[in-house]
Amino acid sequence: MKPGMVPPPPGEESQTVVLPPGWQSYLSPQGRRYYVNTTTNETTWERPSSSPGIPASPGLLRSSLPPTVNGYHASGTPAHPPETAHMSVRKSAGDTQNLGSSSPGKKHSKENTITINCVTFPHPDTMPEQQLLKPTEWSYCDYFWADKKDPQGNGTVAGFELLLQKQLKGKQMQKEMSEFIRERIKIEEDYAKNLAKLSQNSLAAQEEGSLGEAWAQVKKSLADEAEVHLKFSAKLHSEVEKPLMNFRENFKKDMKKCDHHIADLRKQLASRYAAVEKARKALTERQRDLEMKTQQLEIKLSNKTEEDIKKARRKSTQAGDDLMRCVDLYNQAQSKWFEEMVTTTLELERLEVERVEMIRQHLCQYTQLRHETDMFNQSTVEPVDQLLRKVDPAKDRELWVREHKTGNIRPVDMEI
Repeated sequence: MKPGMVPPPPGEESQTVVLPPGWQSYLSPQGRRYYVNTTTNETTWERPSSSPGIPASPGLLRSSLPPTVNGYHASGTPAHPPETAHMSVRKSAGDTQNLGSSSPGKKHSKENTITINCVTFPHPDTMPEQQLLKPTEWSYCDYFWADKKDPQGNGTVAGFELLLQKQLKGKQMQKEMSEFIRERIKIEEDYAKNLAKLSQNSLAAQEEGSLGEAWAQVKKSLADEAEVHLKFSAKLHSEVEKPLMNFRENFKKDMKKCDHHIADLRKQLASRYAAVEKARKALTERQRDLEMKTQQLEIKLSNKTEEDIKKARRKSTQAGDDLMRCVDLYNQAQSKWFEEMVTTTLELERLEVERVEMIRQHLCQYTQLRHETDMFNQSTVEPVDQLLRKVDPAKDRELWVREHKTGNIRPVDMEI
């Protein structure tokens, strides 16, 4: 379905019939019912059939255009009827043509449309509440068509630019998270190094008996704990920090390409809009010239005046054709811009969901590694606990006495 074409009337079948899975029913601003496949974004004026290959209402045309977005289909086709749609086929070169008029000789009311950055939108006051592409979600594709005032200046920021800024900010946050994990790794490595060094300390090395064994195990547990923390830091690097750092390495470059692509479409749209305005002015001048020569003919009939009128009529016709061509080019550019905006914003939305999910998974891996590390640390002190429970001062004293005794004969008292 092209801009300016009249959509077929809706079917007369009962609206209470259950729709096939994935289909939803909506009313256009003019009260016509149409159907949207929320999975494929296909729209149709005919009621979809629950049986494949059997149309529910024969004779009606199906459109592959997606649902309306702010008054337009995603392909750029206006969702409103031809009276408020873009310019359709011009019948006569002498008819006044306006961007936004649908039929010859009928001027489109300026109050019914609003132009933002060379893009014509239905005026909010003249349109009922519009159907969103994703009515149950706060989707990017529905809420970033207009510009927003820049809070840091007097200019404006395009809605698409805001989406790009969010994507780049997300990439920066991801990088900073990676740097945070790197600092955590450094702490673990320093801690492990200090533990290993402390385990080699000779303090209290001469403690004997069962207590000496327990003390030696305490020092060994430090070396075991150091090994646990070294393994923890290595896994943090390979399973958390590195994936966060390397995820979408060329993301910024890809976003710039995307930005340039949309910006080029906007520039093309502005250029086509300027061409339409220029062609409209040219047609107005040609029509004025034709009217003036026609008035001259009424005053004074002459062959020269008739020839001038024919020449002026040819020029007016040519100007009308030029205006029609410019309007067609403008509509094509606007349709392309709408298509790319919907496609690209949905892709940016998907990328953001993917980024958040990726970070969530790697942070879950971080917590899992922490739990494992705590468990391994606990296992290093279990032998210490076992030896401490076996400390026996009496047994230690017996062993020490047996090893170091000097004799068991006590001195006797002397007699005079």
